[in-house]
Amino acid sequence: MDQLEGLPPEVWVHVFSFLSTKEKHTVRLCCRSMKRLVDHPCLWKNHTVVLSDLRRYTYGFWDTLNHRKLTRVAVRHLRRKEWRRLVKFLPSLTAMVFMDGERTYREKYLDSLAHFPDLREFGVRNVTWDEAMLGRSVNAQLTERLTHLSVCNVRLTCTVNFINTVALLVNLKFLLFHQEGKAYWPHRVRPVPGSVFHHMLLNLKKLEHLSWGMRGEPPQPLPNDYFSPTDPEQPGVPQYGGPALTSLELFNYPESILPENALKSLTSLRSLMVRYSYIREGIKCRLKSWLSPLQQLETLTIIGDNTLSSYTTTLPSSITRLTLRVGITLKDMDLIAPSIPGLKHLDIEQNRSSGSLCRRIPMLFPQLRTLRIRFLRREPERDLLNILQLQHLERLELMVDRLFIHQEHFNKHKWPSPRVQELIDQLRRLSNYRISITTEMRQRNLLRECDCEIDWIVRKQEPPCPALPSRPPLRSSPNPP
Repeated sequence: MDQLEGLPPEVWVHVFSFLSTKEKHTVRLCCRSMKRLVDHPCLWKNHTVVLSDLRRYTYGFWDTLNHRKLTRVAVRHLRRKEWRRLVKFLPSLTAMVFMDGERTYREKYLDSLAHFPDLREFGVRNVTWDEAMLGRSVNAQLTERLTHLSVCNVRLTCTVNFINTVALLVNLKFLLFHQEGKAYWPHRVRPVPGSVFHHMLLNLKKLEHLSWGMRGEPPQPLPNDYFSPTDPEQPGVPQYGGPALTSLELFNYPESILPENALKSLTSLRSLMVRYSYIREGIKCRLKSWLSPLQQLETLTIIGDNTLSSYTTTLPSSITRLTLRVGITLKDMDLIAPSIPGLKHLDIEQNRSSGSLCRRIPMLFPQLRTLRIRFLRREPERDLLNILQLQHLERLELMVDRLFIHQEHFNKHKWPSPRVQELIDQLRRLSNYRISITTEMRQRNLLRECDCEIDWIVRKQEPPCPALPSRPPLRSSPNPP
């Protein structure tokens, strides 16, 4: 250690930047100098710490958070009296998400947000409100400051009033709203009326990312111009007047409620995600029509569709990042490849009907930089070594279905198994360690990604992503371990 400590601090910080959160906490235990270097603020930039039951945290815990300059938190079961602890110990918060409330909340509950002058991002998950969630006092404080808002699975007293309040947040750039079904009618919901939705879009001129979804199915289709509000300053001229969206996510929308020309006005889109709740037999696939005006699209994600063959040849050639959580065959891949010759990032599933994807991918998509394959009820085989033919590949992610891991656990197997680990080691050696290979599920961004975006099996077993251990020591100490 005497020789290693002679290295410049900048070198150590750069080395530690390649470690996971768990590995960083292990390094902190080595010595005081390592602990000081690991706690450098640049190593924790944009990290989110998960907090629960704020009364149990020590002063040393809060001191470490401030030393790392952590300003992003996710709080579970936050009691109203505990707001004072956040205001006292983390007054410089810039982002916060409130999750899993255990009771019904009133309008005054969020009044403490006014004590965080730097707050720019706010989210709420899995909570019930019996009064307006964003009241007048809260809205007056956040109108000019809030740029990111995410609300998912929140039971509101009046959805229309909430959307009208959101329309006043004129500086919003990121909006996620996934509507919850009514308790007395859980399988059907009343979508936000078209006029109210248009009023919000017309006011949010700076909006760039919109994630819009619902749980359940509305009783009737949405209007043709639902995503295309007309500019009120040019009456009589059917010209789009909403924000220039660059990213759109549609969650749990069956194709039967959106028209074929639903996205005709969103020509500025660079990213599109469509997650189907289900596919009805006899319903014509409308994704082909949705994609036709999006000639500048760069990222496309399709989840839950089973009609891949209906649009494989019509994908915009500008796509460089493709994610398919659908049943796929080698024939589908052969049809997709000519449409998107510049593909650099691919995320697909290896199922029983898809054949040897590892053998075909290098020939179909030679420009790939990153590749993620999720194996369903099976492990990678020796054809995985064909990935070496991808001369530009930098990162390879190998995942298996969580249910498969759970079943194999009873046979004392783990992921990756010794056989798969041997293939991975061989692939690393043959590539001269050019390819970074990971077998761990990535940690999601709690502020930007809600529970809807993760399969329920993955979400059930996915660990939290705190920047510090969620449970500090019971005794008081200068710094938490």
